Amino acid sequence: MSSNQSSKAGVRYDVPVTRKELQTLSRIRLGEARALARLGMSDGAYYLAGYSVECALKACIAKLTQRHEFPNRKRALDSYSHNFAELLTAAGLENALRNEIQRDPRFLAHWNVVKLWSPERRYATTDSAATRDLLEALGDRNHGVLRWIKLHW
Repeated sequence: MSSNQSSKAGVRYDVPVTRKELQTLSRIRLGEARALARLGMSDGAYYLAGYSVECALKACIAKLTQRHEFPNRKRALDSYSHNFAELLTAAGLENALRNEIQRDPRFLAHWNVVKLWSPERRYATTDSAATRDLLEALGDRNHGVLRWIKLHW
């Protein structure tokens, strides 16, 4: 089987992910996080909620990529990060983030919650209050972090 074919279990390996797929994955991960939170599974909910942000930021990076373009090495390497600051830089959203923070104090409060997420949290427990805060910070329809990222993806 070549690296671009599906395995017997239907899992794709080494297949490029499109911007649209990253957008879809962001929505799916947020839905999964909400479902786990409703079941009282705060650890998994917190972890997956962060991945919804990562996928959304990577969709923003994909938007910058032109067809047949040879990618900028630094942007390409930074794109494989889990670090939100590096992903923001690769997506060219640093100034937009500063502007949104200055414009909307509630967004700033939400961003301060979101930026604490790390994939290293998979090795930690998370209480329901922290999970609830993260989900609110992401999903707030008027001031949420995912609402803002979607403006750029």
